[in-house]
Amino acid sequence: MLAYYVHDLSPFLIRFNESVGLRWYGLAYVAAFIAGYFVIRHLAQRGWCDIPPDKVGDFVTGCAIFGVLLGGRLGYMLFYNLGEFLQNPLIIVKVWDGGMSAHGGMLGVLFYCLWYSWRNKISWRNIGDNLVVAVPIGLFFGRVANFINGELYGRVTSVAWAVQFPKELYNAPDGTVQLAVSEAFTLNPAWTTVEAINENVAHSPALRAQLAGSLSPRHPSQIYEALLEGVLLFGIMWFLRTRFRLPNGVLTGAFFIGYAILRSFCELFREPDAALTGPFTRGQVLSLLIFLIGLGFLVSARLRPAYPRGK
Repeated sequence: MLAYYVHDLSPFLIRFNESVGLRWYGLAYVAAFIAGYFVIRHLAQRGWCDIPPDKVGDFVTGCAIFGVLLGGRLGYMLFYNLGEFLQNPLIIVKVWDGGMSAHGGMLGVLFYCLWYSWRNKISWRNIGDNLVVAVPIGLFFGRVANFINGELYGRVTSVAWAVQFPKELYNAPDGTVQLAVSEAFTLNPAWTTVEAINENVAHSPALRAQLAGSLSPRHPSQIYEALLEGVLLFGIMWFLRTRFRLPNGVLTGAFFIGYAILRSFCELFREPDAALTGPFTRGQVLSLLIFLIGLGFLVSARLRPAYPRGK
């Protein structure tokens, strides 16, 4: 039998106490916003983006706050946790408990760009065409952070690069949980809960060795998504933006369609995190909406062609 890697990465880069510290997930957002600023500013300086270079910082900050953070959090509540949200709407501010939706973030950014273009008399489609060049960078950092956190893991598999994620125990059958807890108890009587196991797995090789016998090997689907939705999609967007003079809206449409296809493909390897709709996961259903939005942008670019002011 293969000896699979038991995930043992800490979500903290620096930790001050049990719940406070510098988390990789937060750093991923910071890195994404900084990279997005430099990418869009570069495109503005080259004449591809209608936003003046000195205004890019304000635009990216607005996207970060009102689009990514607010849209991503609200999207998660509506798409994946609606029941609890209706019972207690204030949980939307508990971002430290996790819960962000990539689809929600995209829709949030979409509406923010619509408002920004109206406010500043700039082409909505042009803003989108440059923003989507930077978005895959954020998707890459976010999925890498998901892997470090050991969350949003993949389906059970036997591939050689499979990973065993201790957070699987939060949703595992009672028998699997009881076995893991009983084995952990033999190592340390204080390890009597799933929380304790996940808290200490990074520091105990013996605990990891025991968990290897009870955890399922799974696809590291977060890495698949980082490479496809992040690296591959960025390469495509950068190539189209810098090598072709395309009507405003074409890149935005291509991004939404490309993301929908790649996300739907990755969902085949990712453990569903919500109830299925027929044979389709929640991510695939939401990707259909994103795909249709992308088609709308392509039709709009075809019917009303316009080009970047500097090109």
